[in-house]
Amino acid sequence: MDLKLRCQQGGAMACRNVLVTGCSSGIGLAVAVRLAKDELKRFRVVATMRDLDRRGGLEQAAGGALNHTLEIKELDVRSEESIRECVNSIPQRQVDVLVNNAGMGMIGPLECQSIGSMQSLFDTNFFGLARVVKEVLPDMKRRQSGHIVVMSSVMGIQGLLFNDVYSASKFAVEGFCESLAVQAMKFNVKMSLIEPGPVITEFEKKIYEDAAHMDLSDTDKQTAEIFKQVYLPYSKAIFTALGQTPQDIAEHTLKVITSDSPPFRHQTNKLYAPLTALKRADPSGRLPLDAFYKITFQHNRILNASLALLGLLHRRSCKEPQPEKPA
Repeated sequence: MDLKLRCQQGGAMACRNVLVTGCSSGIGLAVAVRLAKDELKRFRVVATMRDLDRRGGLEQAAGGALNHTLEIKELDVRSEESIRECVNSIPQRQVDVLVNNAGMGMIGPLECQSIGSMQSLFDTNFFGLARVVKEVLPDMKRRQSGHIVVMSSVMGIQGLLFNDVYSASKFAVEGFCESLAVQAMKFNVKMSLIEPGPVITEFEKKIYEDAAHMDLSDTDKQTAEIFKQVYLPYSKAIFTALGQTPQDIAEHTLKVITSDSPPFRHQTNKLYAPLTALKRADPSGRLPLDAFYKITFQHNRILNASLALLGLLHRRSCKEPQPEKPA
């Protein structure tokens, strides 16, 4: 059955076309499936990925929603031609909601990262976003309606050790959206940044597995030891204590999309709020830097104890947020 027709048959409520990027796994897959399986049938999902050979996981997760409320298409955020071809394939090019999720990760000492790999990360994380928004925003402005939802990170607010380049890409994302949001408001187009902390995905696991075997010969011995003996164990502990699932992030995304007044920024993990608040508390910027330095290098026992406590609190409070129901 034609997806547009099936969407219209879902009920009297207007059904929105949602374009989601980066859906082969992880957060993108979870968001696409959650929206497609919405109990109120409010969405027609165009789930996209760069390599359609990797569609198997999404097809399995979509189940009965596949080719009913979810359609899979090819879209490479690094290619304007690929983006335009995908958007043109949607009836009337009508993208009511864009969920820009496609992204790459990078960790490790700066000296061990090539400029080429940094440029590749920015080409996906920042320029990929810019390309997709540039394609759909004019139509949204013309219709005086739309919602651009961008998967950012708490590292777009506060940089973290050995995440220099990744944090820089997310800072760029945040600045881009914050600037563009003012213009978008004039055309009744909403923008929202979703800011997860650690999310447990196969993508993240692979990054850390690769990091454990990373060639550190281009940096000094002390930095290499800090990365392997301090950063990697701490990161594992943080993911264990505070990590959310892609399904958690999908529920938060649904809540933002269905809100009558969606927030511009939405942090998915409330246990990270004190860390990001440090930055806003001190205009000089010294407070968060000093705090992270002391936690990392001087008070590691306190950090480990705190993570154990936070992990307990996180597990107790990890009830999925319920999506807002329409009036």
